[in-house]
Amino acid sequence: MKRLQDNVTIITGGGKGIGFGLAQAFAEEGSDLVLTGRTESRLLTAKEELETRYGIRVLPVVADGADEEAIRGVVRKTIETFGRIDTLVNNAQVSRSGLPLIEHTKEDFDMAIYSGLYAAFFYMRECYPYLKETKGSVINFASGAGMFGKLGQASYAAAKEGIRGMSRVAAAEWGPDGVRVNVICPLAMTESLQQWRENFPDLYEKTIQGIPLGHFADPKNDIGRVCVFLASKDAEYVTGETITLQGGSGLRP
Repeated sequence: MKRLQDNVTIITGGGKGIGFGLAQAFAEEGSDLVLTGRTESRLLTAKEELETRYGIRVLPVVADGADEEAIRGVVRKTIETFGRIDTLVNNAQVSRSGLPLIEHTKEDFDMAIYSGLYAAFFYMRECYPYLKETKGSVINFASGAGMFGKLGQASYAAAKEGIRGMSRVAAAEWGPDGVRVNVICPLAMTESLQQWRENFPDLYEKTIQGIPLGHFADPKNDIGRVCVFLASKDAEYVTGETITLQGGSGLRP
């Protein structure tokens, strides 16, 4: 029996990168999926691959996380199609990286806050009634950028630390209803990172030297399987936690 058989999981930004790795891990364990993103063609490609490979059902929905009404539509379509929500994964985020704080504009901050913090808030609020019915869980993605003060990541870090704070409050408020809320801070190999590796090989090697395990995480195997654990009954007593999946580079008390 697969650990998430007949479950329904919403994954934002599920058509590429870490999000698609998460989708593979959840599909492998039997969960049907709702994948959201801003590019329909990418979502449709993901749907075809996941359904063919894993035999699960995938509902692709184009939606911008900053659009409150669009998120209501995602949840409505999910319930119309599947009738339940077991897990919500807030993975998507857009930001202006590599820009010093003093060069940020309000528009830069708005982009990070709306696509990250507001999106997570909207999805959590709209999904809560259904998560309460299934005793489900929320997995929110934050970042070492906020936890460890990464240079050039002011707006991104602000959004991600906001998500962490909101997640802890939700874990406390929703615990009595059996809804768990946890946070993942990943350091994963994605298409964008692979391109960066090819363009800046020396900087990449220097970065790798700061990771005790010596490599970036695989989105499916290293990040996705931990998220599957958090969504499963094996993690029924885990809530309010921040888990750093950074190969040892995020060492903390």
